[in-house]
Amino acid sequence: MTEQHEVNLPPKYDPTAVEKGRYNKWVEGKYFEAERNNDKEAFTIVIPPPNVTGKLHIGHAWDTTLQDIITRIKRMQGYDVLYLPGMDHAGIATQAKVEAKLREENLSRYDLGREKFLEKAWDWKEEYAGFIREQWAKLGLGLDYSRERFTLDEGLSDAVKEVFVTLYNKGLIYRGEYIINWDPATKTALSDIEVIYKDVQGHFYHMKYPLADGSGHIEVATTRPETMLGDTAVAVHPDDERYKNLIGKKVKLPIVGREIDIVADDYVDMEFGSGAVKITPAHDPNDFEIGNRHNLERVLVMNEDGTMNENADKYRGMDRFECRKVIVKDLQDQGVLFKIEEHMHSVGHSERSNAVVEPYLSTQWFVNMQPLADAAIEIQKATDEKVHFEPERFEKTYLRWMENIRDWCISRQLWWGHRIPAWYHKETGEMYVGKEEPADIENWEQDQDVLDTWFSSALWPFSTLNWPNTEDEEFKHFFPTNVLVTGYDIIFFWVSRMIFQSVEFNDERPFNDVLIHGLVRDAEGRKMSKSLGNGVDPMEVIDKYGADSLRYFLATGSSPGQDLRFQWEKVESTWNFVNKIWNASRFALMNMDGLTYDEMDLSGKKSVADKWILTRLNETIEQVTRQVDKYDFGEAGRYLYNFIWDDFCDWYIEMAKLPLYGEDEQAKLTTRSILAYVLDHTMRMLHPFMPFVTEEIWQQLPHEGESIVRAAWPTVDDTLSDQEASDVMKQLVAIIRSVRNIRAEVDTPMSKEIPILVQANNEAVQKQLEANRIYLDRFCKPSELTIDTKVTVPDKSMSAVVTGAEIFLPLEGLIDIDKELARLQGELDKLTKEVERVDKKLANEGFVSKAPAHLVEAEKEKQKDYIEKREKVQARIQELQK
Repeated sequence: MTEQHEVNLPPKYDPTAVEKGRYNKWVEGKYFEAERNNDKEAFTIVIPPPNVTGKLHIGHAWDTTLQDIITRIKRMQGYDVLYLPGMDHAGIATQAKVEAKLREENLSRYDLGREKFLEKAWDWKEEYAGFIREQWAKLGLGLDYSRERFTLDEGLSDAVKEVFVTLYNKGLIYRGEYIINWDPATKTALSDIEVIYKDVQGHFYHMKYPLADGSGHIEVATTRPETMLGDTAVAVHPDDERYKNLIGKKVKLPIVGREIDIVADDYVDMEFGSGAVKITPAHDPNDFEIGNRHNLERVLVMNEDGTMNENADKYRGMDRFECRKVIVKDLQDQGVLFKIEEHMHSVGHSERSNAVVEPYLSTQWFVNMQPLADAAIEIQKATDEKVHFEPERFEKTYLRWMENIRDWCISRQLWWGHRIPAWYHKETGEMYVGKEEPADIENWEQDQDVLDTWFSSALWPFSTLNWPNTEDEEFKHFFPTNVLVTGYDIIFFWVSRMIFQSVEFNDERPFNDVLIHGLVRDAEGRKMSKSLGNGVDPMEVIDKYGADSLRYFLATGSSPGQDLRFQWEKVESTWNFVNKIWNASRFALMNMDGLTYDEMDLSGKKSVADKWILTRLNETIEQVTRQVDKYDFGEAGRYLYNFIWDDFCDWYIEMAKLPLYGEDEQAKLTTRSILAYVLDHTMRMLHPFMPFVTEEIWQQLPHEGESIVRAAWPTVDDTLSDQEASDVMKQLVAIIRSVRNIRAEVDTPMSKEIPILVQANNEAVQKQLEANRIYLDRFCKPSELTIDTKVTVPDKSMSAVVTGAEIFLPLEGLIDIDKELARLQGELDKLTKEVERVDKKLANEGFVSKAPAHLVEAEKEKQKDYIEKREKVQARIQELQK
């Protein structure tokens, strides 16, 4: 028996101990730093910058794990990899957090003033940036911290100014009075995609507006009666016979008493309601457009905080919803409001504050989107230059939004963010837009608003690489980036904006591929939320099961584009897998007898098990590489799992004990070398998924290099493949499994030796089995093993059919004939179904004519094998029924 050497892997896998301190060693060793080496092809991923509003959630963990897997693989494949870290200032969200903290001290931002408030916001940023970096480290992300960026840092601020001023000078940024989405809680404008629509039970309020000449009335309806105070017209369709005689007349606005016109406009739907609509240009986007067509006055009746203003007369100072109740009662008392109808309708809510969004007349800054969108759509028509979406179906989602684009409101009434580079002369009111402030700054006042957070985030793939200096070596080497990994929920918010800004300013896509993943949901498939209390803190998962278990679960738990259900038992199952790897590696290391890298020798005589495991390793390398290149980490994980758990741990390690515990020193060296070689290559493939445990194991294997982080990705070595030996091994495994299954059925333990007869289909099979009977003796525990092309089958025996052979176990006194017949009948039914399935497939002319020849041939081989097995089972049933 070989001497077992002491290794540094403890008997029990402890993820906390394995992961402790390892990340710092990687960072200190600068293993994650890009080299900007022009001899290597660059590969760039910029992290979707998390908001500095809080700590990372499980969705961030999934997103960044996928990015890290890709970058670790590419680094091992020899690319000059840049995985660039950074964070987003997240204007509305961060300001809301800082203001909430101030309220605890009975302070507001106005008490502090702009400069002092921004100091508080920067303090918040530094605190939470520290938390986020700690979480990145705990997850094991291979980030290049020497290039970390923040959306408000000086370089990115310069890029924002460059873009704003350039678009303004091109006429693509303008300032105007428009109906925008207004959040009364945060008192700022919102873009369309920052509004979430929810179905709310509301009411339709039907009113009679009296004609000014006293000749009657006209019926209108609204869901927001408080806005009637700002009505400046009633509109009807020009072809509506009911109202043709009223066009040009006036109605008297109830409560207010103001006379307003009856106008004709094609927008009005004659079939809906009364066919007449009240027009409130300052509080409805459609009414705004109608008002423009008819030169109507715009009467704003609300303040920025959602209370009624001086134009609301006696309702001034009331909250908009309180005003609604009061005005409804007043209109009923006056006989104006004659019907209230239940009405379920879609109401916009602020994504950030959850307040009901108010359509609101406001002077804001906008981007003219049509020219930018057209250019971005055009680039998708060129196969070599387009952004490739994975899965492809999300390209349609992206294009649909771009083709129906609306101008983008980019100004926000906040203090935390990129201040708009526009100034107004204090005396003349003249406006100046520029990257630098006016020379006589004392005579100018800067625009108070800041830019929408997404304006700076849209520049992230190139502003982080020192753009607008396009001659900068960083920019030239690392841009365009290679892959963006993100969720389908921000295709509109972020992905689309990065594309059109890059096309506009760089004449090319910002990234080659977009890998889209879904959302992490709870075990029941529900979206995680604070209200449901079903969120999962990734750091808690790591504390319990380790980062490697969490990462592997996240990476392999769904297919591209699909949602992922978080289940604790699946993370535990992954922990069991890591434990299996740990124990197998520990056994191998203990039996390597201090083998060094230079002593490894794969040229010696190999057993069929040696040849098989090396062949399976090659097959696994090929499949895993193919799947990760397609971003299908679930499939890659499945191949790795099957190879490690089934082939390596359950079979090869057990078979390796025969030479390791034998007397043949050359066989021992070959086995040790193969164990080391297979483990080394397996750890490399597994490393991007499980960086910590693979580094721990790899460091104790014979290897070259300082860290597995910089080790080469495994490649197929055809000289080590042996398909014939692999087929023989599969047959041996099938025989051993069959014997174990039969023993289990009749409750005959492996410790009890029994005679075993193997009837080979031909002499070639017999010869192969005889040459490898050592494995059948070791793992089947026969009292006597007979291998022949023709064996005498005892009357009372159980049997199994495998490819190329039949197995018989004489179990006189142990076998129940009825049960054995029932088992064989089940086997026969299963084989019959398989034969029918293959027959049907081969009878399909479409399959036979269109499928690759090797697939058709493989089906024919299956057909032959199933028929052969079925015949043997049928014969066995007949024998037992005699």
